[in-house]
Amino acid sequence: MSLRRLCGLLKPALLCGALAAPGLAGTMCASRDDWRSARSMHEFSAKDIDGHMVNLDKYRGFVCIVTNVASQGKTEVNYTQLVDLHARYAECGLRILAFPCNQFGKQEPGSNEEIKEFAAGYNVKFDMFSKICVNGDDAHPLWKWMKIQPKGKGILGNAIKWNFTKFLIDKNGCVVKRYGPMEEPQVIEKDLPYHF
Repeated sequence: MSLRRLCGLLKPALLCGALAAPGLAGTMCASRDDWRSARSMHEFSAKDIDGHMVNLDKYRGFVCIVTNVASQGKTEVNYTQLVDLHARYAECGLRILAFPCNQFGKQEPGSNEEIKEFAAGYNVKFDMFSKICVNGDDAHPLWKWMKIQPKGKGILGNAIKWNFTKFLIDKNGCVVKRYGPMEEPQVIEKDLPYHF
């Protein structure tokens, strides 16, 4: 086996390990720019709130709401309505993926364990993931990807403006709509029947 071929085989393994680019270690098995070529959410991975790697391909065939969450700010209305939507539509195929984020006013300072305990106070049954960044060089690749999709772009630029920005993802893993942080989760309900 040639050295070039060996390096080609080893490179992906190194990127999944300790030598991965900053901000990507443990989030997905890809180089810093691979997210640009993704065609769906199902091509990404993320750590759940307990630190286990989850391949987002497990959501293939489900309609998803992906949101960044925090324990302060518009927390009560968002957690309450997300829990309600999940309770009413999970059997129809709705999945909610919540990503804690501390980039906005330091509204999510806790550890993953503390965040999980906080969410349990709202009787959260949907999927919680480990704390991530949603903006900047260290943003999780899924969030970088969602923000550049034709229906995932924001007003006044694509950056996430605050916690509780929500993306509606169809069964094929494509972004179909972005909702700003001031839009309560219940506004998503009117768009759900078109995607089940």
